[in-house]
Amino acid sequence: MTDHQPADSSPYRDRAEAEGQLEQELARIAELQDRLYAEDRWALLLIFQAMDGAGKDSVVKHVLRGLNPHGTHAVAFKAPSSTDLDHDFMWRCMKELPARGSIGIFNRSYYEEVLVVKVEPGILTNEHLPAPALTKRIWTDRYEDINATERYLTRNGIAIRKFHLNVSKDEQKKRFLERIEDPSKNWKFSIEDIKKRQQWNDYRKAYEQMLSATSTDYAPWYIVPADRKWFTRLTVARIVRETLESLNPQFPVISKEQKAQLAEARRHLEQETD
Repeated sequence: MTDHQPADSSPYRDRAEAEGQLEQELARIAELQDRLYAEDRWALLLIFQAMDGAGKDSVVKHVLRGLNPHGTHAVAFKAPSSTDLDHDFMWRCMKELPARGSIGIFNRSYYEEVLVVKVEPGILTNEHLPAPALTKRIWTDRYEDINATERYLTRNGIAIRKFHLNVSKDEQKKRFLERIEDPSKNWKFSIEDIKKRQQWNDYRKAYEQMLSATSTDYAPWYIVPADRKWFTRLTVARIVRETLESLNPQFPVISKEQKAQLAEARRHLEQETD
């Protein structure tokens, strides 16, 4: 991840320029979403992973604000419940996949299982796995399972784009202090955030291994600099727009019979007297 500096904002010179471009991207995304929904062929799944304080909530809020809620399904995954732990590690995410014509947003995902669980392997004891599954290959096995699942989903019409918001340790510290000092943001802070910060190097290593093992042609990872939120939002929006354009969704072409029905409906409406 050394080639993706958290504070990078090129080629944009300043925030105002980027925010102007963002509005154009959002307008185009909204237009393409209408086509996606009407065509009812593809679904788009957007996955966001990052260290705490990187701005996942902010990106979801600002970049996706123009989407039609009827065609959008957003889920923020927290710690797994007891029911989740009684299923395979991808189960709770699989049941939240977007339907055809929809855009799904995962704020965290099954990738937590090769990040948090890898850094803190004691969590595995709560997953009720049989002894033969707890091998030295468990992380490699999970990478393979994730890749196979994402290949399957892609083959079945779910386009997948994954975003790692790359925040620096200094910027994370600044944002944590803001959360502590601002009463309206206190709820966003947890002492667990400090514990994970103390494991910064372990988490960075886990991220590097995960990104290397699970970025594929059909479900790529994008490492997005996250120290400047305005740049993060624009970068994500651009990638979402480009992905939707690559799917090339089109409004359905109606048949001659349907056109005749529309003409009949129009005549009825125009002949109404009250």
